[in-house]
Amino acid sequence: MFKYNPLHCLPSAEDLPDSDDTPVDNELQDLIPSLLKAILALFWANRMDWFFGVDMGIYYDPEQPAIVPDGFLSLGVERFFDENLRLSYVLWEEQRVPILVLEVVSQTRRGEYTIKKKQYAQLEILYYVVYHPQRRKKSPLEVYRLTDGEYVLQRGNPVWLEEIGLAIGYERGTYQGITREWLYWYDEQGQKLATPEERIQKLEEKLRSLGIDPNSIP
Repeated sequence: MFKYNPLHCLPSAEDLPDSDDTPVDNELQDLIPSLLKAILALFWANRMDWFFGVDMGIYYDPEQPAIVPDGFLSLGVERFFDENLRLSYVLWEEQRVPILVLEVVSQTRRGEYTIKKKQYAQLEILYYVVYHPQRRKKSPLEVYRLTDGEYVLQRGNPVWLEEIGLAIGYERGTYQGITREWLYWYDEQGQKLATPEERIQKLEEKLRSLGIDPNSIP
């Protein structure tokens, strides 16, 4: 008897647009998630069961356009498919919903507190993180956890994310030579995970303490 597999009729990542052609409003919408990804790439260097997307489309329905968060994290998926990497994140191929999505609010609101929040809840994404860098009177970081179909605000800075095994928070630091407030990952003791630049700086200081000029190393 013929067995029908609906997956055979669904488009693959290669068949779907890999961009919505909508530019980001400012550099922070790229730099902030890129820093979070760079930190994970060092901390989870030996793990191959995670993926962090930056400004990448999440396809949840072949008849609907992709949702494009500023950043998202998935666990239990292949980190790399092949040397061409992912074109987009297609739920019927990945078989895994992201565990966390990040939106960086700019001067132009893009539905972070309305349509996107509702869509992420419908997709049952566990953590919804909103960072509002221009906010001063309230906390610039909001971390929501999905509980009974609704996002509930989690208090603190950093905020512990039990299912991920890390916390997310904000503090001043320097990334790509820019000193300002950034988002970082933290361990269970509340210690900030080192950025690539901090690791390089620490290594250079160690070399100098041994009487070795870092610039002399080829």
